[in-house]
Amino acid sequence: MQTSESFGLSALLSFSGGLQDAYTYNVRGGVFANAQTGNVVLMSQSFMLGNRYTALRYMFPLIAFALGIFIAERIENKFKNSTRLHWRQIILLLEMIALTVVGALPAELNMAANVLVSFSCAMQVQTFRTVKGYGYASTMCIGNLRSGTASFSQYLRTRDRDALSKALHFFGIILFFSIGAGTGGVLSMHLGAVTIWISVVLLLAVAIMMIQKYAKE
Repeated sequence: MQTSESFGLSALLSFSGGLQDAYTYNVRGGVFANAQTGNVVLMSQSFMLGNRYTALRYMFPLIAFALGIFIAERIENKFKNSTRLHWRQIILLLEMIALTVVGALPAELNMAANVLVSFSCAMQVQTFRTVKGYGYASTMCIGNLRSGTASFSQYLRTRDRDALSKALHFFGIILFFSIGAGTGGVLSMHLGAVTIWISVVLLLAVAIMMIQKYAKE
């Protein structure tokens, strides 16, 4: 199992993902960084009501999310066999740079902040896709909830311990995402724009965990 698949690392990423979603919603004008389904709904509604500027507030983060996925895939393809620097560490570095900039942006640039956070979240969800061998998402809950509930149902039916372990991993990830979202929401009320720098610290911790693991190997 790779370091990127450990539960501890995945929990930190999920906590950070929840914090980022709460941050953009509470501090940056009610836009979701991760939940692009919500942005699609609000964008479409705004366009149909003739509120073009409001619609753009939701459309640009959506485009940025798609671009983040694209860039992360390209980086993986180019640096996957690199022996000097792991491609996931490159992604983490780009995320930290983007979120550091976001914390320094004034309210007048909320749209730019939301674009950068969505771009960062997309790179993360594309880069860290498994925990203990199970496919998951570190920046959203719907897929994790589906997988966890299905696995728990399977355990009740078959008493398969592997199914129970899988369910607990997914529910654990959701728990950490929820705690991160709650923490981000509360701290946003007190710290404002710089709350996002907490995610930078968390991502730095993830990068250090990966470096230490590779150094031992």
